[in-house]
Amino acid sequence: MKAKFIAVGIIFTIFSAVVLNADDVKQAIKANGQLVYNKTQKQVDSFSGMFQEGEFYGRLRNNNFYFEWDGEDSDHSTHLVSAFGASIVYKSAKYSGFDVSLGLYGSKSFFNEKNDPIGLIKPAKDTLSRYNYTRTGSTSMGVIGQANINYSGIRGTDIVLGRQLFESFYTKSNDTKMVPNTFDGLTTTINSLPYHTFKLAYLAQQKLRDHTTSHSVLMYDDRDTSEGVRTNWNANDDSGMHKGISYKNLKAHGKSTSSPLMVAEVNSEAIENLKVDISSYYVPELLSSVMAEVNYKLDFGSFSVTPGVRYIKQFDNGAGSVGGASLLGDLNSTNPGGYKDIDSLDAQMIAARVVAKFGSYKINLGYTNILDEADLVTPWRGFPTSGYTRSMGAYNWEANTQSYRVELVVNANKLGVYRDIFIQTSVLYTDVDEDKTVGKDMIYYYAGFVQNIPGFEELQWRLRLGYADYIKTVEVKDLNFKLNNYLDSRFELNYLF
Repeated sequence: MKAKFIAVGIIFTIFSAVVLNADDVKQAIKANGQLVYNKTQKQVDSFSGMFQEGEFYGRLRNNNFYFEWDGEDSDHSTHLVSAFGASIVYKSAKYSGFDVSLGLYGSKSFFNEKNDPIGLIKPAKDTLSRYNYTRTGSTSMGVIGQANINYSGIRGTDIVLGRQLFESFYTKSNDTKMVPNTFDGLTTTINSLPYHTFKLAYLAQQKLRDHTTSHSVLMYDDRDTSEGVRTNWNANDDSGMHKGISYKNLKAHGKSTSSPLMVAEVNSEAIENLKVDISSYYVPELLSSVMAEVNYKLDFGSFSVTPGVRYIKQFDNGAGSVGGASLLGDLNSTNPGGYKDIDSLDAQMIAARVVAKFGSYKINLGYTNILDEADLVTPWRGFPTSGYTRSMGAYNWEANTQSYRVELVVNANKLGVYRDIFIQTSVLYTDVDEDKTVGKDMIYYYAGFVQNIPGFEELQWRLRLGYADYIKTVEVKDLNFKLNNYLDSRFELNYLF
């Protein structure tokens, strides 16, 4: 039955691709999941023409996940999940500087519901809403992923109001499943100053990839986490979320449960070969953070070497007293000695890397160190260790964690059309503080492949494999939690039209 589910999804995607084949590549997908639109929006001189001359962008996709644990028990279930989905995005033409966008997304997930409890499904959980599933048994999703109005009448400036994708250091669409991570709010991107890009955002709400409704940007909903209710699956339950910044704790401390996320960012390449990035976020009465990064390219003609450094400072503006220093929230109380100040979320990260490029090859040697203060809170799909020691499915932003990674990339490009196979491989070693709640030193092996079908570039396949090898298996009896080695494998088909 599982094999039939996968076959149906693959055949659906390929058949639809053949039937709906477009004449050119209107859009493409980069290896990081971001879309590249190749058709420029038309300029029109009438309000009706704004909609008549708009463009539709379609996408059909099939995702397959096989997650195998080295040993199964009540907390670990090896499972196979297949899903297929579709999206249609409409972008109007521009009239007097204005245009609108609307994006509809749908997903259908298949898995063995009797043998694989929904709470034990790992990355494939994003192909359906677990919150809806507990109530109705539905394994489908249909959402409005984008609905916004854009104004670009000011030279070098784009202002977007509504539900949107917003790419910054701390916030990403991370569209690697069926539905992207989106935000409801007001954003501005300014490119009027040569070699500089400025971004400002006021994000009132977020809608994660496995949710059908928007929710608070920084609140874990613990009002009723019992089986069949699971409010914790309907607010911010992302991997980087702090479970102690919860509805009950926020109410108990007299703080808002719907605070906005404000982002400010600047990217500069004003000095030749030097790239400077500064980004910050602020959640009133809770948290703020600043990131600064510098990369300098040494060009030797046939090859280049680019050293880079990144620094993050997280400021506790009240969240520490609400939820504590650990992302696990209340679970941290089982080992209060693990953090130097249990009530503070002041934190820092330092990172360094060296990137060498030769032809189509790139080698990245990266290091990150989360200082022994508190965990970093980043539940908006922008990972603080990305580009340095971030690998698929491996999280390494807990306090007193040092990570080391070597990465090899072949055939990278920014256009999203990979005529030659894109290859990304890495080995990550993570050294954690075993005095914290859960110790998990490990080596993580990753290999990823992407290619557009030769002669049929609208259809793209992806294969990603990750294996976590825990150097020391740790069992924390008080938490009824055990760390097992695992294989995380994902195969995806995308057809864009």
